[in-house]
Amino acid sequence: MPLSHPRRSALSEQVIAALRAQITSGEWPVGSRIPTEPELVEQLGVARNTVREAVRALSHNGLLDIRQGSGTYVVATSELAGVMQRRFAEADPRHIAELRSTLESAAARLAAERRTEKDLKQLDALLLRREEAWESGDKEAFVTADATFHLAVVSASHNDVMTAMYADLGEVLRDWLREDVGEKLTPETYMDHGRLLAAIRAGEAETAAAEAARYPFLCRLGGISSPAAH
Repeated sequence: MPLSHPRRSALSEQVIAALRAQITSGEWPVGSRIPTEPELVEQLGVARNTVREAVRALSHNGLLDIRQGSGTYVVATSELAGVMQRRFAEADPRHIAELRSTLESAAARLAAERRTEKDLKQLDALLLRREEAWESGDKEAFVTADATFHLAVVSASHNDVMTAMYADLGEVLRDWLREDVGEKLTPETYMDHGRLLAAIRAGEAETAAAEAARYPFLCRLGGISSPAAH
């Protein structure tokens, strides 16, 4: 998608808009790694420095996460996500659990009613990625894989407003999960999500809703409940 060449002062904004469009359209979903810098240079037809500036701007705005040695990943679908993270950084974890339970339960119910074969294939792949991340012992990989799976469940509701809201809360929920998991992954902090996916696949709306609703309260949120796992 080569770009036209406006005056240089506007070129960076044009590249930022092009990259943002890839994110908001779902072409680059949350959790995915975007093309490398050389690939973007070739696709956009602009200089490397312009691409780098645009990526850094979107990282600063909270849409991208630049991970040295790994790549750049989509972490939110809008700048609102960064605002959400700052706004709720000190929120009571019980309130975050209640919000998660409410949103995810409603989404899982709709997902069981509306999911497509494409949704199920994606959920299968993301659940497998979650399992592999857990087995690797890499806490950050697991947090990302878990959050991506839950977002895919919400996305399978085919409610665009609910999906956008959940995505904007993504970093808030990831911070919450990081704290819950602790310094390292242990058997006590694991929760199987196979039952949730099975209920969605079977079209069992109430079961899916109940499974999704209970997960946040089975976490070790500073005394909300006895230690179980996520």
